[in-house]
Amino acid sequence: MTWIGPPPPPSETLDMPARLRIARRGGSIITILVLGLGLLLLARLIERPLYGQARPVTPWITVGVCRLSLRILGLSRTVRGDAMDRPGGQVANHVSWLDVLVLNATAPVHFVAKAEVAGWAGIGHLARATGTVFIARRRGEAAKHGAMLRDRLRLRQRLLFFPEGTSTDGLRVLPFKTTLFAAFLGGDLPKGISVQPVALRYHAPRGRDRAFYGWWGDMDLGSHLIRMLAVRRHGRVVVTYGSALDAGAFGGDRKALARTAEAAVREAFDTP
Repeated sequence: MTWIGPPPPPSETLDMPARLRIARRGGSIITILVLGLGLLLLARLIERPLYGQARPVTPWITVGVCRLSLRILGLSRTVRGDAMDRPGGQVANHVSWLDVLVLNATAPVHFVAKAEVAGWAGIGHLARATGTVFIARRRGEAAKHGAMLRDRLRLRQRLLFFPEGTSTDGLRVLPFKTTLFAAFLGGDLPKGISVQPVALRYHAPRGRDRAFYGWWGDMDLGSHLIRMLAVRRHGRVVVTYGSALDAGAFGGDRKALARTAEAAVREAFDTP
C-alpha cells in the first residue's frame, strides 16, 4: 500500500478482556472460514463438471460465510440500493481488508486483486477458491489483464475491483485509475454489460478515531486484524449501491466511464 497522509494510529495495549475477545472471535471466524472452504470445494466437485468455469452456486456459500463472519466480529452493515444482478463490473472505494467481507456479504461477486494477494498465507488460498482474478500491476500487461476480465464477463460473472489502486484511511475517495475500465468496453462482450458504482463508508465505534477502520500506509495486516478482533463494541459500515452504468453508452471511452463512476461513488460517500 502507498498512502500520503496522517500516520497510522499507535498499537493498543491488550488487557485480558480484549485477549479473550480476540480468541473467541478469531477462533469462531477461523472455524467458519475452514468449514465454508471445505463446503465450497466439495460443491465445486459437482459444479465444475456441470458448469465449467462458471460458478452459479458456490458464490452463495461465500456470501453466507462472510455474513456469519461479520456477525461474529460485531460489525453491523447497512445496505442502500441493490446490487445489480447482471454481468459486468462493480467499482468501490477501498478502506481495508474488511471491504472483502462487507461486499461479499451482500451478493455474489468475484474480486479482482493484485497478484501479490495470491501468495498471502491463508488468504491466497481463500481468494483462489472463491474465483478471484489476480493481476500483476506492471506496464505493458493491460491487454493481457483486459482479456482475462473479458473471459470472466463472457461467463456472465460480476467482477469487483478498487480503482483507487490502494486502501485509505476511509475518510476520502482517491482519484480512480482508468486502465481496468477498458475491459468492459470490448465489442465482443455480451449485451448489457454494466458498471455499478459502490460506496463504502465506515463509522467508527463511539469514542474512537474516525479513521478506526482504515488500513493504509505502513500498517501491517496482522496488527490491524488484532485491533478489529479486540475492540469491545464495533461501529457500522454503510454500503451504497448506485445506479448501474451502461458501459456501451460511453463509446469506448474508458476515462469517461471511470470519471462517471468515480463521481457517483463520491456523491454516495458524502451522503449522510
